[in-house]
Amino acid sequence: MKKSSAIVATTLLGMLCATGLAEAQVAGATTSTHLSVSESTQVAMGWSVKKTLMGKTLYNDAGEKIGTVEDLIISPDKNVSYFIVGAGGFVGVGRHDVAIPVAQVQDQSGKLVIPGVTKDTIEAMPDFDYAYDTTQRDRFVATAAQDIAKGRTKVADLEKKTDALTTETKIKVDRQLTVLRGDVKVAEDRLAEMKQATANRWKEFEARVSAATARLRKAVDVATG
Repeated sequence: MKKSSAIVATTLLGMLCATGLAEAQVAGATTSTHLSVSESTQVAMGWSVKKTLMGKTLYNDAGEKIGTVEDLIISPDKNVSYFIVGAGGFVGVGRHDVAIPVAQVQDQSGKLVIPGVTKDTIEAMPDFDYAYDTTQRDRFVATAAQDIAKGRTKVADLEKKTDALTTETKIKVDRQLTVLRGDVKVAEDRLAEMKQATANRWKEFEARVSAATARLRKAVDVATG
């Protein structure tokens, strides 16, 4: 059984190394784009993770579908360490990605099997999330927070001025205040949503926050003018 348990990891690593995929390319690095006919043929005939593994179903030894392979995690020593498995349907929730050590997976006549795994086992596993550099997100959040702070300040300034204004001018300022308060509230809500999002989903909320803060900045400019 130990031999069959390790077959997936050994096979994957061998294929990755054979096709040169174990050496990751670095963004921005200089690479050669010129391949000989022989090299091009080897690449075309090489093993493809996308075609042969991504989306493949994993089962337990009772024949139940556990989930599908969504990703592979390769450790710095170039070993394929984990399958990232989308198991939401198996545990009855909308989304539940888990990391399964490759050593626990058996290749049984081309069928990927994880012996001993049950619904309770998967459900008890923590939801997998990708580690990532938070610098860009933190900078974006800080900028959005500054826009919101400026909006609040402008609201407070206008509120102080309303009592001393003439009726016609006060109507105009009240309209500006209504727009500003609404834009501040929307921007606050959008930013709060993004902060609560998991690391791999925060980009989905960035456009909403950007649109909200853009409207807020415009409202502040109008009120200032």
